[in-house]
Amino acid sequence: MHAPALARALFAALGVAVVVGCASNPFRPAASSGPISLTPPPGVAAPAHTLPQQTATLQPSFTDADPRQLEAGLARSRQETLLMQDEIAALREQLASTSTQLAQVRSAGLPAGAPAPASAAGGGPAAADGLPPAVMQAAMAQLSVPGAEARLDGTVVRLEVPADRLFEADSANLLPGGAAILTQISTEVERVYPGHFLGIEGHTDTEPLQNASWGSPHQLSAARASAVFDFFTSRTALKQAQLFLVAHGPNHPVVSNATAAGRARNRRVEIVIYPEQAAGSGSAAAP
Repeated sequence: MHAPALARALFAALGVAVVVGCASNPFRPAASSGPISLTPPPGVAAPAHTLPQQTATLQPSFTDADPRQLEAGLARSRQETLLMQDEIAALREQLASTSTQLAQVRSAGLPAGAPAPASAAGGGPAAADGLPPAVMQAAMAQLSVPGAEARLDGTVVRLEVPADRLFEADSANLLPGGAAILTQISTEVERVYPGHFLGIEGHTDTEPLQNASWGSPHQLSAARASAVFDFFTSRTALKQAQLFLVAHGPNHPVVSNATAAGRARNRRVEIVIYPEQAAGSGSAAAP
């Protein structure tokens, strides 16, 4: 074969190999057998169209509610409003009634909450006018009772006596020192507030009673108030007509019962001096 013809044959064979390719060609790149990943490499943001789409949360609307349910709820609200108005009206009536009763009691000369004294029931009405708070407070400064603490409470004067100084523990038995304190109280009260109504109020703390003789703290406070009443009426110049009793139990503490000192303070007997005088008492409080 001539040289030019041989050269043309070689070039033709080479062109066919380039077009068709060869599986055994070492320069041919390997075909990819897995799926193509669209996840971007680290540090590269994903295209916006590949991000998950969030569905907006729809807010509830009254237009979607059942009109019958709305009407029923409105009716209930109106009914509750009417009930509250009725309760307020009833409370106002009770307050007006209480104020009227208090005015009647004051005009009759009796301390609020006190039963009618025997002298008022059989010997004429009690004194109608009471001392003003300023006079009660001025006279209070003249009381000399080392075993009691005096304070003005509205229109009344309270003498607070620790029950532990008057009685045995969880008992209504008077101590010798307690009898001396009560004697001094009666003398001072009759000197400064002669003939005035006196309330004897018993108080306890919130601790359980150790003495099984009393079923409740109220019973103990009532027994102690009765013991003071009996002492005043049998061994002092105070009269039954000017005395009355109240048993509060633990219901009216003056301080917290969380500490031993607070509980001791709340265990007390209070002698409450009212601005009104019992019938037949013509003397006024000491100036």
